[in-house]
Amino acid sequence: MWEAFEVQTTPQRPVTNGFSFPEPPREDDLYKCVHCGLCLNECPTYLATGLEMESPRGRLWLMKGVTEGALSLTPSVTAHWERCIQCRACEVACPSGVPFGRLMERTLAQVSLSQGRRGVGKWLAYRVLLPHPTLLRVVGRLGWAYQRSGLQWAVRHSGVLRLLPRGLGAVDAQLPPLPRRPFPATPHVYPARGTRRARVALLAGCVMPITHGPTMEAAVRVLTRNGCEVVLPPAQGCCGALHGHAGERALAKELAWRNIQAFLAAGVEKVVTASAGCGSTMKEYAELFADDPARRGQARRLAAMTMDITEFLATLPLIRPKTGLSLRVTYQDSCHLAHAQRITRAPRQVLAAIPGLELVEMKDSAHCCGAGGAYNMLQPELSERVLAAKMGNVANTRADVVATANPGCMLQLGKGLREHSLGGRVCHVVDLLDEAYRKEGQPPTTKPERKL
Repeated sequence: MWEAFEVQTTPQRPVTNGFSFPEPPREDDLYKCVHCGLCLNECPTYLATGLEMESPRGRLWLMKGVTEGALSLTPSVTAHWERCIQCRACEVACPSGVPFGRLMERTLAQVSLSQGRRGVGKWLAYRVLLPHPTLLRVVGRLGWAYQRSGLQWAVRHSGVLRLLPRGLGAVDAQLPPLPRRPFPATPHVYPARGTRRARVALLAGCVMPITHGPTMEAAVRVLTRNGCEVVLPPAQGCCGALHGHAGERALAKELAWRNIQAFLAAGVEKVVTASAGCGSTMKEYAELFADDPARRGQARRLAAMTMDITEFLATLPLIRPKTGLSLRVTYQDSCHLAHAQRITRAPRQVLAAIPGLELVEMKDSAHCCGAGGAYNMLQPELSERVLAAKMGNVANTRADVVATANPGCMLQLGKGLREHSLGGRVCHVVDLLDEAYRKEGQPPTTKPERKL
């Protein structure tokens, strides 16, 4: 095995075993790895399994084997790539600067193209639901009815879920109480409170308005409380993050281009996201369109305008709440905020600005919780193993609240608290800031000034 990890300084000519890939992994990325192994102890799947092929180094070796023609795209090869959570912790640890996230997305795009056919579940999610917000909202209303009617309780206690694929059971286990009405899809402008300090657009995205509508409303209240006029542009939608992670690169580009046009036409200074995964993808739109000179400039422009909401609030700087929260809080670093965007200080600054809040750091707070977009549904067993390690660290903090910055992490951590009987709650950082603001007296509203 170790002979396969000799350092190779001269890349061999790539071959594709009969396939034609428009965007294969770039050679200058692929051959940066010097096999030092510093990524191993940061990789959640390697830590969970102890297997070399479930590490970044092992997956890179497989990529090289396919690129050089020594290996074919067989299920035994592609399975190791599909078990990658794409948390990108290896990028932070890597002294050679291997852009593993970019390599993985391009590699999975190869896999998707070579397989040609998709399962019904993937086709329904990536092609039908995520690109169409109206359909997603219909599903959200059905989910609300499923919960409120008592059918969810009956299904969970009947044992039916044990007869279904584990991925479907994972979906049900993670569902939070869904609101009857999702966060508004209608284009709105929300006025700033007091002197206007900025005009920003807020990414609504696809799933978050349905599963975390109250957090989206809290984001609007927090931004307007800090003097921001908030715009929900027409025609915005899914950012393409889940598609890119799944190898659906062409569709990711279509969705990204729709958002680029929508946000650049909004006349705003910044585009703010409350989802770390969406924000990291939008900041990398220029790479997505690297081979498209006609669109690359606009993609780069939007990427430069995009900021995570905690990053944006910390740089304003934010208005400190006048009242406090008597809470013991621990913070879980969302992977695509800490590793992809390299933002770890800003969310802690926001939490530290809340009077009375005690911030307790957990061990390995930047280690993945196992959510990974749709990973916990596609790889439920490995996701559970990663989550179990995280829950042990959460328990040791004795925190009342686990705060984080990504909706997928919120769902996964909430499931972990329930299954490990830890009590407490999970929320977004802006939920806590909004809670403190609302204790000041008259709470800020989310009533729009006008429609666009």
